[in-house]
Amino acid sequence: MYYTKSHTNRSYFLHSLLFRKSQRAPRLKFKKLGALVLLAQLAKVSKVLERRARYRHLLRAHLLPNPRYNTPWQQVRRSYDDRAYLATMALDVNTFEYILRSGFEELWDTRTIVRGDVSEQGQPRLRRRSLRADGALGLALYWLTSTESEAALGQTFALVPSVLSRYLSFALQILLHTLRKTPESRISWPTPVQMGKFSDLIERRHPSIRGAFGFMDGLNLPVGTSSDPQEEEATYNGWLHSHRISNILVFSPDGCIIACKLNAPGSWHDVRIAREVYLKLINSTPAGFFLIADTAFRNNSAVLDGKIRTPLKQGCRLPANRRERRRAIEESNNLTHARQAAEWGMRSLQGVFARLRLPLDINNPEGRQMLLEACVRLHNLRTRCIGINEIRVLLPNTRGHNRTRRFYLDDSE
Repeated sequence: MYYTKSHTNRSYFLHSLLFRKSQRAPRLKFKKLGALVLLAQLAKVSKVLERRARYRHLLRAHLLPNPRYNTPWQQVRRSYDDRAYLATMALDVNTFEYILRSGFEELWDTRTIVRGDVSEQGQPRLRRRSLRADGALGLALYWLTSTESEAALGQTFALVPSVLSRYLSFALQILLHTLRKTPESRISWPTPVQMGKFSDLIERRHPSIRGAFGFMDGLNLPVGTSSDPQEEEATYNGWLHSHRISNILVFSPDGCIIACKLNAPGSWHDVRIAREVYLKLINSTPAGFFLIADTAFRNNSAVLDGKIRTPLKQGCRLPANRRERRRAIEESNNLTHARQAAEWGMRSLQGVFARLRLPLDINNPEGRQMLLEACVRLHNLRTRCIGINEIRVLLPNTRGHNRTRRFYLDDSE
């Protein structure tokens, strides 16, 4: 069979067309796949940009360029003025430097700040940190003594939120570690000799009260609401109609806190929380010495007989004899007047550490405990090193006027 020239050309054309199609098919498929990948990347970038448009936190470009220089806090630091230090950090210059030298600076320079991508055993890179040790201490103290948000705090120290959160958590940990080893911030039960001195201070202002060496009171602080029904119920305080955590503090006449129980559920009664204090009264307090407290701490236990003295409860039964009734009312009024020192102590604590006035994190019990203990120890450090304390200033005052003496009970019958 013979093929003409036209047949040959047509066959060649069909063969070349089919061959080219077979070659273009993989390329076309690759181009389609590339287009799909490009569209997916564009969609991802679009979502990221849309999400960033909703962000409300500060970026590095919004802040001062270097957190180590020319920030608002660095201006206070370089002033070395006690008034500026007390206004921003509640400590004077000497006490601030004392904490740095007592171990805070060493811990900051030798320990690694924990992160998800950093080994805890790794060597710290101090040059890469945004703050030096003094800046970290200033950050912790400034946070404790203010109610500023993280955004405002970030502007003051020129830190982005992620760095601020890590630095603040780490600084609070090593601050508490330092305070636990500092003698001036100790929380210790007094010796019998010290109890005698404290009793003399109280008796000097209240001659009818002999043997009292301290004042005990409860402190309820606001806390967030938990999503766990059991925890939510445990922290709800029916008396205050809000969610709280309860604390027990014992103040001495020199203004220091000598015993405390912190971070208890707000639904617990003060007597239940104060069990550790009761054990100290039973085992470590000689006969003749006692604490002054309010009526919430009344305890009829024979073991605690005479260890806690409280004013009379409203509506309680009084002696039938007029002289005995007058004596009981007079004693109750004197105890009410003396117990005012506990209110001064609570004001000294909450007035300085303003962070306690904000609702604490319900989901971080360890963080709450650390915060409360740091505030208590800093309170003692301020009292012993600086001397700024209302109890310490007012209690030795022996002026005769008494505006609270007749506040509670009156013998009008």
